[in-house]
Amino acid sequence: MSEVDDFLAALAPGPQSAFTHVVGVAMSEVPDAEQGTSYGMPALKHRGRPLLGFTEAKNHLSLFPFSPDVLDQVRDRLEGFSLARGTIRFSIDQPVPDDVVRDLVSLRRDEIDAKSKPRRS
Repeated sequence: MSEVDDFLAALAPGPQSAFTHVVGVAMSEVPDAEQGTSYGMPALKHRGRPLLGFTEAKNHLSLFPFSPDVLDQVRDRLEGFSLARGTIRFSIDQPVPDDVVRDLVSLRRDEIDAKSKPRRS
Protein backbone atom coordinates (compact mmCIF):
# COMPACT_ATOMS: atom_id res chain seq x y z
CA MET A 1 0.00 0.00 0.00
CA SER A 2 1.11 3.57 -0.62
CA GLU A 3 1.37 6.34 1.95
CA VAL A 4 -1.94 7.75 0.69
CA ASP A 5 -3.67 4.37 0.98
CA ASP A 6 -2.26 3.92 4.50
CA PHE A 7 -3.46 7.39 5.49
CA LEU A 8 -6.95 6.77 4.12
CA ALA A 9 -7.22 3.35 5.77
CA ALA A 10 -6.47 4.87 9.19
CA LEU A 11 -9.25 7.49 9.01
CA ALA A 12 -12.74 7.34 10.45
CA PRO A 13 -15.44 6.72 7.80
CA GLY A 14 -16.45 10.38 7.29
CA PRO A 15 -12.99 11.85 6.68
CA GLN A 16 -12.00 8.72 4.77
CA SER A 17 -14.90 9.16 2.36
CA ALA A 18 -14.18 12.89 1.94
CA PHE A 19 -10.49 12.38 1.15
CA THR A 20 -11.12 9.31 -1.02
CA HIS A 21 -13.43 11.48 -3.09
CA VAL A 22 -10.85 14.29 -3.37
CA VAL A 23 -8.14 11.81 -4.41
CA GLY A 24 -10.47 10.32 -7.03
CA VAL A 25 -11.31 13.74 -8.48
CA ALA A 26 -7.64 14.73 -8.51
CA MET A 27 -6.58 11.46 -10.15
CA SER A 28 -9.25 11.85 -12.83
CA GLU A 29 -7.68 15.20 -13.75
CA VAL A 30 -4.04 14.07 -13.47
CA PRO A 31 -4.17 10.29 -13.99
CA ASP A 32 -0.40 9.87 -13.91
CA ALA A 33 -0.12 11.43 -10.43
CA GLU A 34 1.91 9.35 -8.02
CA GLN A 35 1.01 8.71 -4.41
CA GLY A 36 3.54 9.57 -1.74
CA THR A 37 4.28 12.15 0.92
CA SER A 38 5.44 15.74 0.90
CA TYR A 39 6.24 17.93 3.86
CA GLY A 40 5.34 14.99 6.10
CA MET A 41 1.79 14.59 4.80
CA PRO A 42 0.16 12.25 2.29
CA ALA A 43 0.23 13.78 -1.14
CA LEU A 44 -0.20 13.24 -4.82
CA LYS A 45 2.88 14.11 -6.86
CA HIS A 46 3.58 15.02 -10.46
CA ARG A 47 7.08 14.61 -11.88
CA GLY A 48 8.27 13.99 -8.34
CA ARG A 49 6.98 17.34 -7.10
CA PRO A 50 4.03 17.85 -4.72
CA LEU A 51 0.71 18.30 -6.49
CA LEU A 52 -1.90 18.13 -3.73
CA GLY A 53 -1.49 17.24 -0.06
CA PHE A 54 -4.13 16.55 2.53
CA THR A 55 -4.45 15.94 6.22
CA GLU A 56 -6.96 15.74 9.03
CA ALA A 57 -6.88 18.09 12.00
CA LYS A 58 -8.97 18.01 15.15
CA ASN A 59 -11.68 20.33 13.83
CA HIS A 60 -11.27 20.29 10.05
CA LEU A 61 -9.83 18.63 6.97
CA SER A 62 -7.19 20.40 4.87
CA LEU A 63 -5.99 20.48 1.28
CA PHE A 64 -2.59 21.86 0.32
CA PRO A 65 -2.00 22.77 -3.34
CA PHE A 66 1.65 23.58 -2.50
CA SER A 67 1.39 26.90 -4.30
CA PRO A 68 -0.03 30.20 -3.05
CA ASP A 69 -0.35 31.30 -6.68
CA VAL A 70 -2.55 28.32 -7.55
CA LEU A 71 -4.71 28.91 -4.48
CA ASP A 72 -5.07 32.58 -5.44
CA GLN A 73 -6.44 31.54 -8.85
CA VAL A 74 -9.42 29.72 -7.24
CA ARG A 75 -9.75 31.82 -4.08
CA ASP A 76 -12.88 33.64 -5.33
CA ARG A 77 -14.65 30.27 -5.64
CA LEU A 78 -13.94 29.32 -2.03
CA GLU A 79 -16.14 31.77 -0.19
CA GLY A 80 -17.14 30.32 3.17
CA PHE A 81 -13.97 28.21 3.47
CA SER A 82 -11.15 28.98 5.87
CA LEU A 83 -8.06 29.75 3.79
CA ALA A 84 -4.45 30.35 4.68
CA ARG A 85 -1.48 31.09 2.42
CA GLY A 86 -1.34 27.55 1.06
CA THR A 87 -4.22 25.77 2.78
CA ILE A 88 -7.92 25.16 2.26
CA ARG A 89 -9.75 24.02 5.39
CA PHE A 90 -13.04 22.24 4.89
CA SER A 91 -15.41 19.81 6.56
CA ILE A 92 -17.28 16.67 5.67
CA ASP A 93 -20.47 18.75 5.53
CA GLN A 94 -18.86 21.44 3.35
CA PRO A 95 -16.48 19.72 0.94
CA VAL A 96 -14.34 21.57 -1.57
CA PRO A 97 -16.31 21.56 -4.85
CA ASP A 98 -15.11 19.03 -7.43
CA ASP A 99 -14.52 21.69 -10.07
CA VAL A 100 -12.23 23.56 -7.67
CA VAL A 101 -10.27 20.37 -6.89
CA ARG A 102 -9.91 19.70 -10.61
CA ASP A 103 -8.70 23.24 -11.23
CA LEU A 104 -6.28 23.13 -8.28
CA VAL A 105 -4.53 20.02 -9.55
CA SER A 106 -4.66 21.11 -13.18
CA LEU A 107 -3.15 24.52 -12.39
CA ARG A 108 -0.53 22.99 -10.12
CA ARG A 109 0.35 20.37 -12.76
CA ASP A 110 0.80 23.13 -15.31
CA GLU A 111 2.95 25.10 -12.86
CA ILE A 112 5.17 22.05 -12.25
CA ASP A 113 5.41 21.36 -15.99
CA ALA A 114 6.41 24.96 -16.71
CA LYS A 115 9.16 24.81 -14.09
CA SER A 116 10.34 21.43 -15.36
CA LYS A 117 10.92 22.52 -18.96
CA PRO A 118 14.58 22.90 -19.88
CA ARG A 119 15.71 26.48 -20.09
CA ARG A 120 17.30 27.80 -23.23
CA SER A 121 20.74 29.32 -22.94
